[in-house]
Amino acid sequence: MRAETQNHVSAIEKSLKLLAQRMDWETAPHRLEEFDALIEAPDLWNDPAKAQKLMRERQALIDAVATYKRIEAGLKDNVELIELGEMEDDEEIIREAEAALKDLVADAAEKELEALLDGEADSNDTFLEINAGAGGTESCDWASILARMYVRWAEKKGYTVELQSETAGDEAGIRSVAYKISGHNAYGWLKSESGVHRLVRISPFDSAARRHTSFSSVWVYPVVDDNIEIVIPDNEIRIDTYRSSGAGGQHVNTTDSAVRITHLPTNIVVTSSMKSQHQNREAAMNALKARLYQMELDRRNAAVNAQHASKGDAGWGNQIRSYVLQPYQMVKDLRTGVETSDTQGVLDGDLDQFMAATLAQDVVGKTRAEAQGED
Repeated sequence: MRAETQNHVSAIEKSLKLLAQRMDWETAPHRLEEFDALIEAPDLWNDPAKAQKLMRERQALIDAVATYKRIEAGLKDNVELIELGEMEDDEEIIREAEAALKDLVADAAEKELEALLDGEADSNDTFLEINAGAGGTESCDWASILARMYVRWAEKKGYTVELQSETAGDEAGIRSVAYKISGHNAYGWLKSESGVHRLVRISPFDSAARRHTSFSSVWVYPVVDDNIEIVIPDNEIRIDTYRSSGAGGQHVNTTDSAVRITHLPTNIVVTSSMKSQHQNREAAMNALKARLYQMELDRRNAAVNAQHASKGDAGWGNQIRSYVLQPYQMVKDLRTGVETSDTQGVLDGDLDQFMAATLAQDVVGKTRAEAQGED
């Protein structure tokens, strides 16, 4: 077997090993039997939320088992074809089987990444906030570039992007923007993007064409669905209405329809300014619940990923990723060390390599923390 083919086999075996670990392959048949017994209970739908959660968990396990078996069978079949082609000196059989293995490597790697998204809210839709930091107009422009980058990423994933609120910069770009991004595993993929993003470039706003460094912060938190109950007493919030100052055109509101909700115990402020006042109130309340839920998730995970527990100030010392456009081209994630010189590809939404590396790092950290907890 050729060296490249052997590398493909090793990569698929590695993915299969991780898939088996994530779903606890040895106990999967027993757990599936338990699920089947539970869904046959006559009182199952007395609690619709609990029933739906059970059905989702069962289907997720069925899909995971089917994926593992499909990849395992594909590996076995193509290895046997290659061995047969080598025995019969049939290059056509070998080439077809090697091409199929190469495709299977990519398929297995994608399923391996999806298997990492098994957190409590990973499958949920998500809110994404971007705020310009230190750097004035340059940072407002950088915030708008980041917004475009994430919208492009979401579109490539087939997700739906809904603008929640937007505040324009004084001269260019945006001071802040908030989106709701909907699609399977939207929060799971984007959660690793929370933090400060640093840009180094020749500023188009500097007549002397000097190099500038600017910052913008990104914050990601999951949309709270029916399975997550967040109760907020009326006396803990203050609701204000105001006139929106959006980017112009269709985004300008002519009445005081925008809504700002302040959570008094935590001083969290959320806004919505793109719809009617009634819709804005509902959207802002949902965003507040999501923020409070994210705080709870951060509290639970503090021992494992304390560095992600808050977004910090948008300035020096809090960056998670650097985007250097001058004097060289490089995007580097400061947590994982992953880097690329394809800066334009990244700014056009090619972010999966950074997200995947952070997901893998988080899984290693959680595994170590669990092992230490058992000692």
